[in-house]
Amino acid sequence: MTVAAILQGKGRAVIQVRSTDSVLSVVQLLAEKRIGCVPVVDNGEVVGIFSERDLVYRVAREGTAALDQPVGHVMTAPAITIDDATPVISALSLMTQRRIRHLPVVTDGGLIGLVSIGDLVKYRIDRIESEAAALRDYIQTA
Repeated sequence: MTVAAILQGKGRAVIQVRSTDSVLSVVQLLAEKRIGCVPVVDNGEVVGIFSERDLVYRVAREGTAALDQPVGHVMTAPAITIDDATPVISALSLMTQRRIRHLPVVTDGGLIGLVSIGDLVKYRIDRIESEAAALRDYIQTA
């Protein structure tokens, strides 16, 4: 199965910010929405991703002065992205290899969704449980 199936279930709405937004305003958005990261999008193109880790690393180095900087100076760039045709297992593998927890989904140069490692793991577990139930039903009726 592909990432498109996950987006179909969870939706394609993505909270995003611009690279010129202040780190403080983005941190307030993360807290308000209770999320761990946001894609940074300029002129319709994903130029980076800003996560709690980016904040922690920068504040550890620069202190609270980091909060006044544009998020474009603090984000992880370039963002690692996938498209909606990416198999779920490939997305999980990429996240594991790169040690990341979120992937912006980009098609034809535009952001169409965001998946987390939790989304992917939940999808895989649901599929495995569904297959196990189908096997149990098959065995019981055979």
